[in-house]
Amino acid sequence: MTVKTRFAPSPTGFLHIGGARTALFSWLYARRHGGRFVLRVEDTDRERSTEEAVNAILEGMAWLGLDYDEGPFYQTESFDRYREVLDKLLEEGHAYRCYCSRERLDALREEQQARKEKPRYDGRCRNLTEPPQGAGDPVIRFRSPQEGQTLIDDRVRGRVSFDNAELDDLIIARADGSPTYNFTVVVDDMDMGITHVIRGDDHLNNAPRQANILKALGVTPPVYAHIPMILDENGKKLSKRTGAASVMDYRDQGFLPEAVVNYLVRLGWSHGDQEIFSLDEMVSLFDIDEINASASSLNPSKLLWLNQHYLKTSDPAHVARHLAWHLGTLGVDPDDGPALEALVDAQAERSKTLVEMARNSLFFYCEPEGYDEKAARKNFKGEASTVLARVREALAGLDDWDASAIHGVVEGVAEELELKMGKVAQPIRVAVSGGPVSPPIDQTLALLGKATTLRRLDAAVSHIEKSGEFISDAP
Repeated sequence: MTVKTRFAPSPTGFLHIGGARTALFSWLYARRHGGRFVLRVEDTDRERSTEEAVNAILEGMAWLGLDYDEGPFYQTESFDRYREVLDKLLEEGHAYRCYCSRERLDALREEQQARKEKPRYDGRCRNLTEPPQGAGDPVIRFRSPQEGQTLIDDRVRGRVSFDNAELDDLIIARADGSPTYNFTVVVDDMDMGITHVIRGDDHLNNAPRQANILKALGVTPPVYAHIPMILDENGKKLSKRTGAASVMDYRDQGFLPEAVVNYLVRLGWSHGDQEIFSLDEMVSLFDIDEINASASSLNPSKLLWLNQHYLKTSDPAHVARHLAWHLGTLGVDPDDGPALEALVDAQAERSKTLVEMARNSLFFYCEPEGYDEKAARKNFKGEASTVLARVREALAGLDDWDASAIHGVVEGVAEELELKMGKVAQPIRVAVSGGPVSPPIDQTLALLGKATTLRRLDAAVSHIEKSGEFISDAP
């Protein structure tokens, strides 16, 4: 048997973190078993489904690297097929037309609730042989078994038993002929040959209904694995404020897709105490039998830790491609500065996100608008003007502009002026970057280039002398 999984989002919003994890688990299971992964867009809710949401889902999948072997398929393109299966169920007696009005059903529900009973359809039209006089357009209901139990051997929850008497005769087509969710899912899973359905445990109650429809169609139900929900870091249901964000929001916040995927796989699945997994390791190790049956909670600190790990250990060329996008959002053309791979090498150790890396790298592309007040007060004093002028003079005569040569010049000036290295490097850093933080000064100047470095040193000396900050440290 070829394993075949699917991810079937409804395009009524963005691809959120819970949906992304479901997609990842389904993708990993198919990849581990050499199977097929299908993307199916369940867009039958025409009022809420939008093209924008479809694009958001496709963009999120692409950013995470979750490629699909088949699809995307759209349910709205399969209405003729749904009609064909509905007719088959009606013809074979597994479904029937229900003419009950909305008013009758509302009254029935109120009576049942008053008796503290579970609201359910009472089967009034179950054995009708002809429509009642004056009846309107009927819905179609599935004739659910009324006795015994439906058993679901769930790969996460174990065996779950449902009393058939509690399942109700669910509506599988509305009065306008449009099919309902539980029915379209069944037809699609059957036609696509889905062998394993991995989805959120909010769908667990749908499993017996869908399994019974499949049995009525003569099809063995797929293997189900219902995964627990994701909670916020306080153990409460996710909201937009606490983490139920679009996957692309994580991109916007400066996370690498590898870090997000690694983070997602650990939300409910583990392999010993291992925290960091390459994609190949995930594929070779992942198994739905090892998914935790209890809910997982978000841990933003762990995501930041993972992201910093991937920033430091990934191929700089890969990180650079993502950094270029973030620089672009800040109005920077990456071609107007140092090579991005070299910049990543210089900044990775001191960056937790790509947003932080991009912001801390702006001075490589744009002239600083001014100097950090605290840093200037501390470093543009005493002999700072003399130090910067001497460094500028020494650097101007440098033929080989690389970090090693620059380091030799700065170190030589420090020895010449009998100053500690920091007393020379830090004023240079503020002069060229505008602030107190940058990569090592030799790397920083090498990346800036000779002309830019000399120009900014000149500007800093002029600033110190004009502002009167060139003062003696003597009492």
